[in-house]
Amino acid sequence: MKIALIGDGAMGKLIRTLAENKNHEIAVVIDEREANVRAEELAVKLKDADAAIDFSVAEAVERNVRACLAANVPLVEGTTGWNAKKIEIKDLVEAENGAFVFGANFSVGVNLFYRITDFAAALFAKFADYETFIEERHHSRKKDAPSGTALKLKDIVAEHIAKDFSVAATRAGNIPGTHIVGFDAAADTVELTHTARSREGFASGAILAAEWIVGKKGFYEFTDVMDEILR
Repeated sequence: MKIALIGDGAMGKLIRTLAENKNHEIAVVIDEREANVRAEELAVKLKDADAAIDFSVAEAVERNVRACLAANVPLVEGTTGWNAKKIEIKDLVEAENGAFVFGANFSVGVNLFYRITDFAAALFAKFADYETFIEERHHSRKKDAPSGTALKLKDIVAEHIAKDFSVAATRAGNIPGTHIVGFDAAADTVELTHTARSREGFASGAILAAEWIVGKKGFYEFTDVMDEILR
């Protein structure tokens, strides 16, 4: 598979290494120097790729989507912080019969954690004594707070628990990505925790999503990829 990398930061470099280890080819790399390139010009550079993976910046997501649609290249969107435009981008992808898969978090472990959280929230919803809380911690370089993963966990819990609950975010130093979903009562506290040791899980999941989306059309979340694998 020929992959176009949009964003040549730490994630982009790791994806390049892991993809080449899996015998994929990096067809083109779009770095920060091309941040102002128009979608039409970018599409020309992407046209030979089988799929594109974007870990750049939220402000560039719409441009990158338009470029991939013009080049007829499926896009794996790993950037977060663009939720306000999700409906607009979904409509755009569907109108152009494109292929797009996004995820608040591409880690396989986190996506299994979503399912564990869903099951736990359904159980604790039956007992009014328990109150829910979500905490997430990241290094100080992470811009969005709460993280996309924390917001996804909030949505999962809210499917079962109508009562408002706290979502707290901490940004400091070099803290690895940590997410905690807790259920607290007078008698005890139950906590579910996921801690990322490295970016490798995110990079591997993004490559998995790229392998999955080739040949498909539509607007998907990484949970759809996981659903198919788990079936």
